[in-house]
Amino acid sequence: MSSPTPTVPADRPRLSACIIAFNEADRIGDCLASLSFCDEIVVVDSFSTDGTVEVAQAAGARVLQRAFTGFRSQKAYCVEQASHDWVLCLDADERVNATLRAAIEQERDAGFPSGVGYRFARCSEYFGRFLRHGTAYPDRVLRLFDRRHGGWRGEREIHEAVSVDGTVALLRGDLLHHPYRSFLQLLDKKQKYARMMAEHEFARGKRATLGKLVLAPAWRFVRSYVVRRGFLDGWPGLIEAFVSANYVRQKTIMLWLLHNGQPLVDPPRNQPRG
Repeated sequence: MSSPTPTVPADRPRLSACIIAFNEADRIGDCLASLSFCDEIVVVDSFSTDGTVEVAQAAGARVLQRAFTGFRSQKAYCVEQASHDWVLCLDADERVNATLRAAIEQERDAGFPSGVGYRFARCSEYFGRFLRHGTAYPDRVLRLFDRRHGGWRGEREIHEAVSVDGTVALLRGDLLHHPYRSFLQLLDKKQKYARMMAEHEFARGKRATLGKLVLAPAWRFVRSYVVRRGFLDGWPGLIEAFVSANYVRQKTIMLWLLHNGQPLVDPPRNQPRG
């Protein structure tokens, strides 16, 4: 005899999932599958060329295309396009695990009584192992919220974050994060982020100092690997601590270069005449 279908409260708030993507055909399918409990899935794509749009549409998502203007502004636009006020924001390389899904569904069925926003831990996979120590975990992020009370605010387009006006509650479970496809892709990604952050700090008048260049990367490593016990995650924990420290070093060097009028990328070259 089959089990009865759970009764859904008639006044249960509707929930929209919001994802931004660019050339994520190989990863977005798992992301969308983990969001099947949402009432709507909206994907804002930056004109992918690898079949991302087709994969998302096949999964039932509503896909919109928009030129990339920055991570924060792209995510804010996606939230604006949602049909419902309660939104759950993910990146294409993230998935909702079973425990987190159950916690979200429980809150939704009760009408989201605990606050206008919810945080939960993000657990990153590094070279075959999910990190449970260091600065990479629990890395609690605010991704479930009522857009009438907040959103992707501010001007910073890198390391963007949601803020809300009101109570923020904590949910059990993890947002599983797969931040890279290869080690070289991870390094390229970190270098891109370091450049964006350096440009943001330069625009705000911040300056690089010798202390920041020498001490900040060292402290980032010690804090992650020793203070937060990243060593318990073995080689992956050691790699994460080194990569994180190198990101701080690169950002500081790039900030110094900007203040001294030095190029961060190859300057345009004149084409030889035929």
